[in-house]
Amino acid sequence: MSRSQYMATLLDLGILFLVVALIAYIFGAKGVAGFSMEIAKILIVVFIILFVLSVVFGYAFNM
Repeated sequence: MSRSQYMATLLDLGILFLVVALIAYIFGAKGVAGFSMEIAKILIVVFIILFVLSVVFGYAFNM
């Protein structure tokens, strides 16, 4: 799996957990919603960090 495919999968998972959290909140399952929202936050932060690192190091190595 290439780096871009891995990062796209990570972002997809973050969005999926965000949607699960919103649906669970609508149906009143606040425990599941909170847990899913925390996972979504972690995955999106990891995605942003990996994206920034890949841009910085990709740019540095292509010079």
